[in-house]
Amino acid sequence: MMKGKFMQLKDITADWLKNQKFKIEKGVTIKGVTVKDLTVNLDGRGEVTELWSSSWVGENGIAMAKHVYQSSTDFGVVKCWHAHQIHTDQFVVTRGKIQIGLVDIRPDSPTFLHVNSVFMGELRPRLVVIPPGIMHGWKSLSEPEVRVTNFQTEIFDPKDEIRFDWDTVLTEIWEPKNG
Repeated sequence: MMKGKFMQLKDITADWLKNQKFKIEKGVTIKGVTVKDLTVNLDGRGEVTELWSSSWVGENGIAMAKHVYQSSTDFGVVKCWHAHQIHTDQFVVTRGKIQIGLVDIRPDSPTFLHVNSVFMGELRPRLVVIPPGIMHGWKSLSEPEVRVTNFQTEIFDPKDEIRFDWDTVLTEIWEPKNG
């Protein structure tokens, strides 16, 4: 695999990942990953939160959704690692709290091998945009489960995805840390 050429998913192996020197960074440093804080409209009857709007397309990497689904993850489960060659994921948490782990595996990126964590949940609603070439996953931090809605930019295609076990690399990033 050569620097200067976009890595194909087929080129990434668990051994390759284990031989990388990742840079764990505070905040969101990975080029192309964006976080949009969502507005909760609250009154005496309840609340309304906009999760995604076509009027946001083009703003901070937000893209048109072609496939929307909701996933639930039981408390304490780490659901990762995977990456996409083509589609962009756009996550919103609708129940509970999660930690999203992000790893830039794009050799041409100025943030190649940066590792970020993003915390989000119903108490701090956010839309996280994860472009192609970013390995990602999450840990459920709430009982009994979390629910995540994904506004992905392409219809799901298993050929566009590569998966690794959660403990292939970077097991140390997952919260909470005791102390």
